[in-house]
Amino acid sequence: MSAEQADNFDDFEVVAPEDSLMISVDGFEGPLDLLLTLARNQKVDIAKISILKLADQYLEFIEAAKRINLELAADYLVMAAWLAYLKSRLVLPQEKGPDGEPTADEMATRLRWRLQRLDAMRAAATRLMGRERLDRDVFSRGDPEAVNVIKLRTYKDTLYDLLTAYATDRARKLGGKAYQPQMAPVLQIEEARERLERMLGKISDWSGLTRLLPFEWQGGARRRSALASTLLACLELARDGKVELQQMGPFEEIYVRDRAGGPVPENVT
Repeated sequence: MSAEQADNFDDFEVVAPEDSLMISVDGFEGPLDLLLTLARNQKVDIAKISILKLADQYLEFIEAAKRINLELAADYLVMAAWLAYLKSRLVLPQEKGPDGEPTADEMATRLRWRLQRLDAMRAAATRLMGRERLDRDVFSRGDPEAVNVIKLRTYKDTLYDLLTAYATDRARKLGGKAYQPQMAPVLQIEEARERLERMLGKISDWSGLTRLLPFEWQGGARRRSALASTLLACLELARDGKVELQQMGPFEEIYVRDRAGGPVPENVT
């Protein structure tokens, strides 16, 4: 065994052939781990290693392992056969192979990539295992104490802020449209006066004001508008001396008659 081969087997102890002992090297879990160690021995970047030299080193390892009666796993032998095949393809002139079959350079590149990936995984595992461990290097505190959370609400909004929020919400709901309030039906005072003037001479003595309302304005909000407009029209006619108005008491019925009408009804003051 050469000196270089002997350096690769510092972890093995050779005893009597009948009492040969196989030493399990920590961290070597397969042929790729061995290839990674051999690649590091080249003292170059893994991406720039020599595949031919790596294959020679691996095959030398297999031959040396056989000499000390080491039972090799099948994966190691398969890797040795694959590396021998790859070395033969790299040494011999490369011919254009069948479609879909990778070339020797492509297989060498893939091997370098797998070694780079394995090296990164082992480095990450080393950094992870080198961190401080709980209950060995660092220790957690005791049971956490209960935290009393006291929530205090402070309202800082002013009336202007509330009005601004309301206006913004209204503008968003309207979608930029102008607000159009719903208009209640209104009986115009001029229309009510014209109607009363046409009724002059036909109104019975001291007729109640509610009896002078138009038929179609007798109910709901229309009634309130008609009552107010008719009252204002009667006041204008009383001012002009065309009608007279009487009321028996506060909030009682208002009576209307023509200026040249008959006697006042009983109990009317």
